[in-house]
Amino acid sequence: MKIKEKTNSKKRKKDENKIGFFKGIKGEMKKVSWPSKKDVFKYSVATLVFCVVVMAFFQVLDLGLSVIKGVFN
Repeated sequence: MKIKEKTNSKKRKKDENKIGFFKGIKGEMKKVSWPSKKDVFKYSVATLVFCVVVMAFFQVLDLGLSVIKGVFN
């Protein structure tokens, strides 16, 4: 009987740990300050513009290096 009791108490402790873990997550998520829709839109547009600028930079760099390679080839 003692073996079964130990097994049950271990299982109960594991279940309590899991429940405590998810309660902790819920508590931490309440502390997060979420951005507004306006902020998300603004940051998304800024990110897309930055990506386009970087892409254009590398396209121009690639074109310039191709021209230089063609001249010296």
